[in-house]
Amino acid sequence: MNNLLLRTHSELDLRKTDEVESFFRVERPDFVFLAAARVGGIVANNTRPAEFIAENLEIQTNVIEACHRYGVSRLLFLGSSCIYPRDCLQPIQESSFLSGPLELTNRPYAVAKIAGIEMCWAFNRQYETNYLAVLPTNLYGPNDNYDLTSSHVLPALIRKAHACKISGERTMNVWGSGKPRREFLYSSDLAEACVMLLSLPAPDFDRLIQSTTEPPIINIGTGTDMTIRDLTEAVMHVVGVNAGIEFDTTKPDGTPRKVLDVTRLFALGWRPAVSLKEGLQMAYEDFLAHSDTFDRVLS
Repeated sequence: MNNLLLRTHSELDLRKTDEVESFFRVERPDFVFLAAARVGGIVANNTRPAEFIAENLEIQTNVIEACHRYGVSRLLFLGSSCIYPRDCLQPIQESSFLSGPLELTNRPYAVAKIAGIEMCWAFNRQYETNYLAVLPTNLYGPNDNYDLTSSHVLPALIRKAHACKISGERTMNVWGSGKPRREFLYSSDLAEACVMLLSLPAPDFDRLIQSTTEPPIINIGTGTDMTIRDLTEAVMHVVGVNAGIEFDTTKPDGTPRKVLDVTRLFALGWRPAVSLKEGLQMAYEDFLAHSDTFDRVLS
């Protein structure tokens, strides 16, 4: 990908229609990756549900409509694996979309993302646009969010393990029972998959978006999962902390299991390049690069 048009949140607030309109009118992008969103873990979703649904609806509505008005050739909309029903069959196939009730702890966010997928599909059918939604599994990597009030599980575990290490605590507290199973993908692997998908030859890309009976979605993940307990132990090993684990079962577990069926993606020739062991090491190194900030507030 060449001639990248990049903006930070402070430079372009996608929640504001006039700013989005001005950007598209001036820049006229050919391809758009819509990755911006209000995101967070269970704590953030539970405490700020109104922000999660309202801001995500604003962002995706503004961008998708602008893509249509200014003739964007292809749009890649990043959804989330949390849009799938809480108790659907595992591994989760794309056909499970809208097949059952959602997980309550992230329902507002999921509903917003579902609306974005439906918008992509509706625009494809009515205006013959080329919009594809990708559904990534749990992500981690450089520049992650390590704030315990808003982070996802893996960066939260890294920060907790580091805090346990420097404080010398004998136990590390972890939310939930440790039994839920999750799948994890390093951020650079997601980026490679997204570029590959948006660069597909027209016949392959069209097969992903032109169905009148199935939404234009495709899973992105590794196809393998592990328990939160096993993940916690792996993180503690990388961080180098020797302590016990105390699971707080008064806190929610979330969805019991979430692993994606990546048959369709793998059939296109893509495979993840970063193993979990390698990814955890790189993620912790990234954390350490910013640990002077965190160490002042760790307790």
